[in-house]
Amino acid sequence: MTKPSAPGTLRLPPKPPKPAPVVRPAVTPTASAAATPAPTKRPNAKPRKRPITALRTKPPAAPQPEPQPQPLLDTGDRLAKRVAARVPCSRSEAEQYIEGGWVRVNGTVIEEPQFRVDTQTVTIDPNASLIDLGSITLLLHKPADWVDGTEESLAKLNRAARRNQVSDARTLLTSANHLANDSSGIRVLQRHFKHLEAMVPLENAASGLIVFTQDWRVARKLSDDMGSMEHEVIVDVAGEVSAQALHLLNRTQDADRDLPLTKVSLNSSSPERSKLRFAIKGAHRGLIAHLCERAKLEILDMRRIRLGRVSLRDLPAGQWRYLDANERF
Repeated sequence: MTKPSAPGTLRLPPKPPKPAPVVRPAVTPTASAAATPAPTKRPNAKPRKRPITALRTKPPAAPQPEPQPQPLLDTGDRLAKRVAARVPCSRSEAEQYIEGGWVRVNGTVIEEPQFRVDTQTVTIDPNASLIDLGSITLLLHKPADWVDGTEESLAKLNRAARRNQVSDARTLLTSANHLANDSSGIRVLQRHFKHLEAMVPLENAASGLIVFTQDWRVARKLSDDMGSMEHEVIVDVAGEVSAQALHLLNRTQDADRDLPLTKVSLNSSSPERSKLRFAIKGAHRGLIAHLCERAKLEILDMRRIRLGRVSLRDLPAGQWRYLDANERF
C-alpha cells in the first residue's frame, strides 16, 4: 500500500528508467571515407588569434647565399715591409721606393707595395732616390672619333652613346702605346697613369693633341690661360679654296663680334684637296665647322697640332709621350 500523502504537499511522478546503452559494431574506415574532404569553415568565422611568443613564432629564414670558394690566404710579408727593413726606412718611404720602380723581385720590377714575398730575392736599385717622384704630364695624339676624356665631353654624350662602348682616349694611356723614341728620358711607371686630369677639350670627330696631367700647376695654367692660349689646327677641305672663301673665313669679327678672333691661312691647294691652317685663341667647339659651312667648304679632316708653345711633333695617332722638362705651354 502506498503511504497517503500529507495534506498540502505536491508529489512529482517518478522518473522513467534510463535506457540501456546500445552497443554498435566497430566500423573500419573505407577509402571513400578517408577521401571525404574536411568541412569548410563558415564564411563569417573569424581567425583565431594566437598569442605571439618566442617559442611558437619564428622569423622567416633568410635566403642562404651560395657557398663561395674560400680564397687562398696570401703567405709571406708585404713587399713594403721587407723594403723598409732592408733600407732601412719608414713604411711610407718604402712604398715610394716601390712605386718609383726601384725595387725588383727575382729580377722583375714590382710597383705594388702590397705584393707578397716569401722566399723571393728582393733587390733595391743602388741609384734609388725619392727626389724624382714628381707629378707628370702626358701628351696624347687622339685619333678621330674618340672622346677626349674630359668631363665636359663625357657629360655631353647622350644615353644612346653611353649604352654603346664609347672609345675613350684615356684607355690609350698604356705602356704599349708609349712613343718608342721619347726624348724626355722618363721611365714609364704604373703610377703615371693614376690621378690624371684631362685638359683642353677637342671635338670627337677631330684628331690631334690633348693633355693629361697630374701637375696642379699645368692644370691651372691650361684652365686660367685658356682664352688667351693659341690653338693651331690643320683642316683638310674638299676642292680648291678661292680667295673669296679665304677672305670670308678671316672676317669672323666683322660678321659676328661674339666669335673669337681667328687667323686662317692656306697651306696647300689642289683640285681634289686643300689644307687650311686655323690659329684660334682658346678652345671653341664647333667654331671651325661653322666657319667652313659659311664659306661653303666641306671638311674632310681636322687635326690640332699645337697648344700654346707645345706642339704635336711627330707623335703618331694613338700614341703618347711625356712633356719634356724644357717644354712650356
